[in-house]
Amino acid sequence: MQLIEHSDSPRYVRLHDDDNVVVVVNDGGLGEGARFADGLTLVEGVPQSHKVATVAIAKGEPVRRYGQIIGYALEDLHQGSWVQESQLAMPSAPELDSLPRCDAVPHPLPPLEGFTFEGYRNADGTVGTRNILGITTTVQCVTGVLEHAVKRIRSELLPKYPNVDDVVAITHSYGCGVAINARDAYIPIRTVRNLARNPNLGGEALVISLGCEKLQAGQVMHENDPSVDLSDPWLYRLQDASLGFVEMIEQIMALAETRLKKLDQRRRETVPASELILGMQCGGSDAFSGITANPALGYAADLLVRAGATVLFSEVTEVRDAIYMLTSRAENQEVAGALIREMDWYDRYLQQGAADRSANTTPGNKKGGLSNIVEKSLGSIVKSGSGAIQGVLGPGERVTRKGLIFCATPASDFVCGTLQLAAGMNLHVFTTGRGTPYGLAMAPVVKVCTRSELAQRWPDLIDIDAGRIATGRSSIEELGWELFHYYLDVASGRKQTWAEQHRLHNDITLFNPAPIT
Repeated sequence: MQLIEHSDSPRYVRLHDDDNVVVVVNDGGLGEGARFADGLTLVEGVPQSHKVATVAIAKGEPVRRYGQIIGYALEDLHQGSWVQESQLAMPSAPELDSLPRCDAVPHPLPPLEGFTFEGYRNADGTVGTRNILGITTTVQCVTGVLEHAVKRIRSELLPKYPNVDDVVAITHSYGCGVAINARDAYIPIRTVRNLARNPNLGGEALVISLGCEKLQAGQVMHENDPSVDLSDPWLYRLQDASLGFVEMIEQIMALAETRLKKLDQRRRETVPASELILGMQCGGSDAFSGITANPALGYAADLLVRAGATVLFSEVTEVRDAIYMLTSRAENQEVAGALIREMDWYDRYLQQGAADRSANTTPGNKKGGLSNIVEKSLGSIVKSGSGAIQGVLGPGERVTRKGLIFCATPASDFVCGTLQLAAGMNLHVFTTGRGTPYGLAMAPVVKVCTRSELAQRWPDLIDIDAGRIATGRSSIEELGWELFHYYLDVASGRKQTWAEQHRLHNDITLFNPAPIT
């Protein structure tokens, strides 16, 4: 990465020697006539994070960023001009049947030893970063009753059990009025099941059902599952209540108190960093995402993998246009094939809805300088670091191995977060350029911003300012190590993220590609 900077002079970032566009760094952008240190002069005003042509680009010629083609000029582009979305034709998506496989598998980096955090060991072998009472539902019909019960549990019972961090209702819109046996219905079903087994819930949750719904309690928490401790009562059906609403609440609270007593006996203990399961996600991305925050996350991801941890990266539509970079890094043919299968499944899913990958890029992304999904994808995959891709999870699947794992999800922030929780994530990191108050109730969310201007405007929402990389105040390596240590501190409970402090929690949102009846 080349940073052109001198005091408060016009500044830009070039990511690759082959790039013929660069990104403006200055807060507020630059006006016509601004001259960079290397002599490049703007022929028109350009906002911060938007692209400038460094040479004249003729109509039909490729426009390159990250050393890759992000589009073809629809008109002649002058040197020093603002390169905008309307001036680019988007390249076709890479053909899945001709992708390179395992031809650039990185050599393993040397292991990192001796790093630990303070976590809660679970009976199923996982480790939680928080000690939370989880109560899940089988159907949306019970949501109102459960939310009422949770308010009372939090105010009346939780203060009696100081070693329990919180009580969380895992509510959702699934369970009835759905084609429960339809193709792809397995996705929301296994998601609900695996959410209930998240490590931060002690590996088990109470289940509240109605009784008559299509999604039965046994599908959510199998009674014959050896990895789940069901020695205590775990299920309550509202239709079993004979004395109405009051009895429902009292019986749910009694079950909750049984579980609270058990959770309150747990204590943090020193565990190796290899017990961390980190989920990574972008939201409100801009052109700085692939320059500052995501490269720092990628460096920290490499450190975690070297320490033996599990790192999940996701968002199918935000890797699809750069999938050749991932299949090349696949550890083996099986992993490469699984990546391709997930891309193909999602291509067909979008086609069924008469949509394509270009629908991903939001107005905020474009305002932040991202012209199309190709450019966005190239910046998104940077957070996967430099290691081999060691596994692939389908939507709602639970992770079973350590290392760098692609967890296939939609790019929607709250759906992606839900599926990463189902995968077993016990800590989340979220990068943003435009800004979002996103948070999760079941896992701490570390918020990393791409620009210092956002960190200054939202000092009590942003945990880490990665904009320091663009201004030369920090290197990618320095910020990567900072993130690594911050993750371990948050996982240990030594630090709370802003989203935790403010209790900013997005809804659990299931991915249900099956029909609703």
